[in-house]
Amino acid sequence: MIGIFGGTFDPVHYGHIKPALSIKQALNLSQLRFIPNRFPPHRETPWLNVEQRLSLLKLALKGYADVVIDERELNRDGPSFMVDTLKSLIDDYPDEDLCLIIGLDAFMGITTWFQWRSLFDLCHLVVTTRPGFNESAISDQMSAEDYRYLSAKMVKHAAALRPRETGKILLKSVPQLDISSTQIRAKLLMNESVDAWMPVAVSEQLRARFKINE
Repeated sequence: MIGIFGGTFDPVHYGHIKPALSIKQALNLSQLRFIPNRFPPHRETPWLNVEQRLSLLKLALKGYADVVIDERELNRDGPSFMVDTLKSLIDDYPDEDLCLIIGLDAFMGITTWFQWRSLFDLCHLVVTTRPGFNESAISDQMSAEDYRYLSAKMVKHAAALRPRETGKILLKSVPQLDISSTQIRAKLLMNESVDAWMPVAVSEQLRARFKINE
């Protein structure tokens, strides 16, 4: 099974990398594909341009086994809709099963995604949560109809993500880091160190190559 982890990565940090790697290990994924987007449909224009974000992502993920940076959304015109990306991945890897890895915040807004119900025809969904997370937090923030639809797809164990099937949702507890790209951008603009929040080589390149602190 191939894990799919998309995002803006503006810039990439350990809060992106470590949960995704944790899922890769827990589910014994054959491959983990980081997919940076060009035009995120649900947020403002990225702070860093495409070339900068991609360069930092390559630096951050260098040396990880079976971790691939997939540039298909960067090479596609228009908004980066995940349903289109999954369809293109199925075309490229017809013999592989896909699992889309997203954070809880993204999952809470999934009903706003383009053709969101079609996602479950294409992949399994793995939602990363904090240890001790209570599922009632989801039902409290969704409409009853949407929660019924989604809860019917939820499974308790990774073994339920069976080969050649799609449409299951696994809530998976992983170590969570209290890091956001917004916080990192603010610290960089104030000339404060972010070395603890990302690989040092990435923070050095941000400062030196992109001259963010000048």
